[in-house]
Amino acid sequence: MAAKKNTVTVTQIGSPIRRRKDQRQTLVGLGLNKMHKTRELEDTPSVRGMINKVHHLVRVEE
Repeated sequence: MAAKKNTVTVTQIGSPIRRRKDQRQTLVGLGLNKMHKTRELEDTPSVRGMINKVHHLVRVEE
């Protein structure tokens, strides 16, 4: 049986308008490009780092 991977649910709650370009690109990297869009991502250190970079624009649920 395959082991269950830990995931986090990330929802975009802030607009990338008037934000730095690297923050906009981080949202796109997370698969978020529209307000209130939700993605379920694997819980890895790289994803956590991306979430931390745009923590003011997203809501995270374990």
